[in-house]
Amino acid sequence: MVHLFQVILDGAMSGLLYALVAAGLSLIWGVMDVINFAHGEFLMVAMYLSYWIGFLAHVDPIVSWIASAAFLFLLGAVTYKLIVSRCLGKAAMAPLLATFGLSMVLKNFCLNRFSPNFRLLSGTLLEGKKILLGELVIPLPQLVTSLFALGVLALLYVMLKKSRLGWAIQATAMDREAAELMGIDTEKIFLLVFGLGGACVGIAGGLLPSYLAVHPEVGGLFGLIAFMVVAMGGFGSIPGALIAALMIGLVESFTGFYVAPVFKYVAVFGIYLVVIMIRPKGLFGW
Repeated sequence: MVHLFQVILDGAMSGLLYALVAAGLSLIWGVMDVINFAHGEFLMVAMYLSYWIGFLAHVDPIVSWIASAAFLFLLGAVTYKLIVSRCLGKAAMAPLLATFGLSMVLKNFCLNRFSPNFRLLSGTLLEGKKILLGELVIPLPQLVTSLFALGVLALLYVMLKKSRLGWAIQATAMDREAAELMGIDTEKIFLLVFGLGGACVGIAGGLLPSYLAVHPEVGGLFGLIAFMVVAMGGFGSIPGALIAALMIGLVESFTGFYVAPVFKYVAVFGIYLVVIMIRPKGLFGW
């Protein structure tokens, strides 16, 4: 029974992290109908920023995530202004191909500057710490990251549902022309949404170096899982992204423990295909 609870706990913590990474992508996709193919590389940039702040300035990731979130907000806003805004209204594949090019630039820049070596930040405040509940082991770095993720998702959801800004974002997502007739500056909304999408992944990337190694390819898998989470949960749905991410985290954890680690992503992609075949618009899509 202890093993079962441990597997559930590990899966839930992984799922909350995936939900935070996917939240920004879900917001961008739901509002603008644009796929940011560089989303995984945004995470990688945030992780490198947090790592170097910790390595050079000895600032722990529990604090440096603020700098990562701010920098990724700016990176997201600049990406929209210089790249994505020029692709809107053109071929449907234009934003995807443009952000794919950006992902290659970011990945190869980090590969050239920092080499393909794995870099692990040592001496962090949470390193090696854990909570023991009988035989149940709760790693403190993963727990703190998952709690941060839950808090950010709750704030994002409340902002979308309860604030004037959130209503403006929802109105823009539903009908851009009608929103503009109501006096909403949809261009500023798009800029802000891309910035918020970057900030969400920046928070996740800022916290991850407390227990995960940084390297130029680290964003690839996270980006792929984020796409699955958004498609499974429903485009633009934060609750849908959370539930889909928890499903993926639990499937990954159960398969890795009870079957074999090499099959965990086979199971993850399998459950994704089943959900999409049954409900193509996702669990909460409309």
